[in-house]
Amino acid sequence: MHPIAHFRTIQRHRHMVLRHCIRAGIPLQGLLHDLSKFSPTEFIPGMIYYQGNRSPNEAERERTGYSAAWMHHKGRNRHHFEYWSDYNPKTRTYEPVQMPTRYLIEMFCDRVAASKIYRGDAYRQTDPLSYFESGLERGRPIHPKTAKQLHFLLKMLAEQGEDKTFAFLRKLKK
Repeated sequence: MHPIAHFRTIQRHRHMVLRHCIRAGIPLQGLLHDLSKFSPTEFIPGMIYYQGNRSPNEAERERTGYSAAWMHHKGRNRHHFEYWSDYNPKTRTYEPVQMPTRYLIEMFCDRVAASKIYRGDAYRQTDPLSYFESGLERGRPIHPKTAKQLHFLLKMLAEQGEDKTFAFLRKLKK
């Protein structure tokens, strides 16, 4: 168990997301970002499965077949596209719905910060785009318009850098 290392990783991530959210013009969302990670449902598995170079949720899934911490987290944090699914009475299935812009922006900030934390010195501004595209190949359930918007932002980051992308996000927020 690694409670201190896990706590530090959460805090480093949250502080980086806060900095990104401030740059994107949504400081309050950055301040409140991922507070559920301190709940026992998320923190305890996080310290048990902590590795430092990837999400503990991945290790929890490998060991148990699912991640209770992730299911708790995605159900409480609107910056995850997995939160945005609902029952469609016409098709009688659960389907992804489009994310509101402010949560899309927070999701972008979260993904960039997570890439920086997990990749460390090896981070490149193309990493968040590569990670997102690999998730699409696995068939993740994201609304097509949300996927298109996030892909656009991550591609902008990869090709034009943070300054231009965060300037664009501040305008998009309005």
